[in-house]
Amino acid sequence: MLSLRHECWAITDHAAGNQRQALALAERMDLPVRHLVLEPRAPWSWFAPRLLPGSDRALPLAQRAAFAPPWPELAIGCGRSAALFTRLLRELSGGHCHTVQILDPRIDPAHWDTVIAPRHDSLAGPNVLNPLGSLNPIDDDWLADGRESCPQFAELPQPRSGVLLGGPRRGIVIDAGYAGRLAERLRARWRREGGSLLVLASRRTPDAVMDTMRTTLDGIPGLRWSGPDDGRNPYPGVLGWADRLVVSPDSVNMLSEACAVGCSVETLIEAALPAKLERFHRALREAGLLQDVGAGPATRQPPLRETAEIAALVRARSHPSSND
Repeated sequence: MLSLRHECWAITDHAAGNQRQALALAERMDLPVRHLVLEPRAPWSWFAPRLLPGSDRALPLAQRAAFAPPWPELAIGCGRSAALFTRLLRELSGGHCHTVQILDPRIDPAHWDTVIAPRHDSLAGPNVLNPLGSLNPIDDDWLADGRESCPQFAELPQPRSGVLLGGPRRGIVIDAGYAGRLAERLRARWRREGGSLLVLASRRTPDAVMDTMRTTLDGIPGLRWSGPDDGRNPYPGVLGWADRLVVSPDSVNMLSEACAVGCSVETLIEAALPAKLERFHRALREAGLLQDVGAGPATRQPPLRETAEIAALVRARSHPSSND
């Protein structure tokens, strides 16, 4: 009988958002987790996850030893590059490895055992699971660890508003002008209600955006963090202590994680969003999870936490213990 590793492989590229989703699900699967960062070479990278002749040579030599038998009982990939390897694993393992692909692979989902695609992707099939948002690790324990990692935030005046900034993408402008208009709204509310502002940049945030936020919000208690030069990333602490979260509209991952906290979540939209992203925003608003900046006071709300439910469904589908 085919020998399998009693473990779960989380397969991703270097994109932080893909890694976060794959690992969040893998760590709930009751199996040892091995994270493989795999990047196919051209021409396989151009067509992934479609198969080309010689797919066994898609990986650079330095990565081939990692993607080798014995194969795992379960493999979870996120992103188009990872989809090539989760697809290959199904064949290489003779169907004994349950393959899970997160995000729409843009080909027939029947090539995997389970595909997890958010509702706004409009992907359907007997093996497709459709959460509202993206998978993430946020639950009560994660938030408690976040508060413990940044105890100094407890001294900041309330309401504590976390501000999570992404960056420009096709159809969305996130620039110094946008930052200035958002910052003016935040400053105006601070004049009315007090509190503090904890502003965090992401890897995609232009320097001009944070420069504008720092200048416009000068004198308001809190934090302005734009990278390692400002110290350790306080993201878990900001989410753990936040009474309200303000999130730029560009990132499904950031909005999903903000909505998992259980506090008010707001955004500033200045122009029509791309169609898929607009569907996601609309679904959050219809669920009462998202509102415009300044629409109401900081309140608690039911958190959007789908990862544990998705993990339970994957466990039920995969039955990894039957492969021992």
